[in-house]
This record gives sequence, C-alpha cells and structure tokens, in this order.
Amino acid sequence: MDCPICGSDNIEILNSKQKTTKKKFTEKYLLKCEDCGHVYRNIISLKKPRPYRLIISEQDKSHKTTIDLSPSDNLKVGDTLLSDLGQVEVTGIEIGDRRVNKSKLEDVDTIWASSVEIPARIGFSVDLHGEVDSYKLDLERDFEIAPGDIIKLDKHIVKVHVIKTQEKKLTSGFAKAGVIKRVYSKPVKFNNYDYDLTRNIFKKTK
Repeated sequence: MDCPICGSDNIEILNSKQKTTKKKFTEKYLLKCEDCGHVYRNIISLKKPRPYRLIISEQDKSHKTTIDLSPSDNLKVGDTLLSDLGQVEVTGIEIGDRRVNKSKLEDVDTIWASSVEIPARIGFSVDLHGEVDSYKLDLERDFEIAPGDIIKLDKHIVKVHVIKTQEKKLTSGFAKAGVIKRVYSKPVKFNNYDYDLTRNIFKKTK
C-alpha cells in the first residue's frame, strides 16, 4: 500500500470497508500519504482459506491432518506453519506427482512438514576402519555441530569429518541439528573432547 506518488510507506488509513463472499474477502481502503499528502484508494482481495492436506513427520512417525490456508498466498520450503498439532516447518510441496520448493497455494495438493516442537533426531556414524558404529541421537534443534569438533559418544572419542544436511554435505562451517541428516566421524586418540553426546543417544542402530 505504498504511496504511488512518492513511494512512502508512512500511510494513514482514512477509511476502510470490508466485503465477504463465499470465496473471497475484499477490503477497500481510502489512504493518505503522510509525507506528500496524496490521497488514494487501494483494494486487497484474498481468496478465503480452504483446507490443505498436511503430513507432519515426528522423527520415526508421521501424522496426516489438514490446515486452512488462503489459496492467494505463496508457500515455500522452510516456511513455518501453525497446525493443529503444533508448529511445523515445511519440508516439501507436492503438486500432482512432483515436488517443488515453492508454489502458489492454489496449485498445491499436499504439504509435507516436520515438527519443530520436538528434538531433532539425527544419524551419527563412527568409521572404525571398515566397520561402522551407527547411532540415532536426539538433540535440541538449535544445537550446532561443526566439522572438526571432537566429541565423546558412547565408548568413542571422535572427530567430525562430514555433515550431511537436508540440502548438502559440509566439510567446513557448521549446521544446526534441525537440518542435519547424518554426521560422519572417525576415532581419534585424544583424551579431551569438546562435548559429550552419550546421553543424547536414542539407540545404537549397528
């Protein structure tokens, strides 16, 4: 609703009228720019919310539900939504038989998401020169792991070499547990370590 004359967003609403139909919500505004004094009208028209199929992942489980959203809105992977099962982050958008990273909601068939109200469950591999010990860890979603970290895990003290996230592999920088799929590590002959994740082990998988 920026001023069409000077582009300012310092706007005063002089009057507004609402109109609702079965499919649309329309609001008409009479506006005045506080900077240049220009008076003008603006109309916002939105399609009424409708239910969308929502599949929420909670670690090893998934829940099917619906969420009411306006078809006029846009949606992208990474967006946060408030569902009837709590706050979730969009991880996939399904249109027909294909997945996209963003779309107008009127084209969307199914929304895939993960809960952000429970700990993240990540894989953690320890390379034992041919054999691998694998674990599932439950970590706070904001917990940061970086290549080069020295970690105590179960009977091992290891150095992180590679972190696989939902989008890429990292050999530098860091990643938060909320986006990590698996951490790859190798044992080191150190007595000291940066932190101990033994108590975060959900189970040893191999």
